[in-house]
Amino acid sequence: MKKILFATSEAVPFIKTGGLADVTGSLPRYFDKKEYDVRVILPKYVCMDEQWKGQLRFLCHFYVNLSWRKQYVGIFETKYEGITYYLVDNEFYFAGNMPYNNIYEDVEKFAYFSKAVLEALPYLDFCPDVIHCHDWQTGLLPVFLRTIYGDEHYYAGIKTVFSIHNLKFQGRWLLPAVMDITGLPKQIFSADKLEAYGEANYLKGGIVYADAVTTVSPTYAYEITTPEGGEGLDGLLYSCRNKLYGILNGLDYEEYNPKKDKYIKNHFDATDFKVGKAKNKAELQRALGLPVNDKVFLLGMVSRMTSQKGFDLIAYIMDEMLQKEKIQLAIVGTGENQYQDMLRYFAGKYPEKLSVTIGYSETLAHEIYASCDGFLMPSLFEPCGLSQLMSLRYGTVPIVRETGGLKDTVEAYNEYTGEGTGFSFANYNAHEMLHTIRYAMSVYYGKKKDWEQLVEQGMKKDFSWEKSVLEYGKLYNKITE
Repeated sequence: MKKILFATSEAVPFIKTGGLADVTGSLPRYFDKKEYDVRVILPKYVCMDEQWKGQLRFLCHFYVNLSWRKQYVGIFETKYEGITYYLVDNEFYFAGNMPYNNIYEDVEKFAYFSKAVLEALPYLDFCPDVIHCHDWQTGLLPVFLRTIYGDEHYYAGIKTVFSIHNLKFQGRWLLPAVMDITGLPKQIFSADKLEAYGEANYLKGGIVYADAVTTVSPTYAYEITTPEGGEGLDGLLYSCRNKLYGILNGLDYEEYNPKKDKYIKNHFDATDFKVGKAKNKAELQRALGLPVNDKVFLLGMVSRMTSQKGFDLIAYIMDEMLQKEKIQLAIVGTGENQYQDMLRYFAGKYPEKLSVTIGYSETLAHEIYASCDGFLMPSLFEPCGLSQLMSLRYGTVPIVRETGGLKDTVEAYNEYTGEGTGFSFANYNAHEMLHTIRYAMSVYYGKKKDWEQLVEQGMKKDFSWEKSVLEYGKLYNKITE
């Protein structure tokens, strides 16, 4: 039996700020328990919900040396849906009302976490074959393993996989400060190891020292080896392409199931979506203050409001689209003030066509997936994306830009054969996006049978975790042979 330990800065249900938590919280459950013993280790944040703190069982404590510092480590344990979770306790590092603070605090916090994970293994009586590290917060773990612990018998056979969920966030900070924090020798901070553009770079350390590197979609794995998508590390990633794998994220099909979703009133599947979605659409329009009209094209967005998610394009064509088109938009999310203010302005100008909810509501998000006709994701870049998978699952036709995981998961509609699951455009261009939205609307209004076929084909696609698990299993076996 292969032993796998996921090391992550967040995982549902304990703590979540984004898609990383969904992946690390759901992926372990899909491995065959006869073949894999998968466990998860993460920080025990003070801001974690009290209901989870009450279920933790204290296991042990010890001290870890972080350069000249000697720091307490407490280890707690719990089980959730059959998976063992370990939580690392240290209130000096994991206090505060958010998991992440300023970068200068976080680089020390996660250097401590990476070392605490390795030091905890003998106390847990769990020596993994593979430690699967996620994002820059665990980038130092392969570095510590190879440079400090590599010669020790207990750690000698452990391999590491390093997963990049978003290359943009790299954990970069001042070289002298990181040298002082980690206590690693000076040669580790050379240009071919941890140094990048005059700074120490945790993510680069993970890439260099891990046995295998993965990203969350095949197209993103290619894009990050190019100057356009490499965020300054394209040369390194291109040179590491023999150990770089793109494995598509999956979706938890139990949680996101239109047949029994607890957040929606009218349930449906691929055989009866017309009735269920029509009822949900009317209720959503009513709840959002939009005119109830089953004949109008309702376009949804559930998104962080940032440039990465394409809000510059939306700002550019919003006036033209809302003024001229027979369309309604329902947008929910939070993000940068410039985009929030822009959306508020247009919601005030076109109250019968645009509803904007600033903030995040799980209920409203599920209602949008289950009620809208189309779903818009015009991302500048998208490592994988989960929202388009959710929209496909709920029969809401995605309109996406062809980048990263969006290109891998949304098959463009072919008007001659009827094939496809959505609509896509290639260039990061506002009017190309608007043209694609108009094209989708022309199918919705003029070719109803084709539209319904698109909905059905999307709902029948399988983007559950089962396929991803097989790929990760092959990778684990390959690096441990």
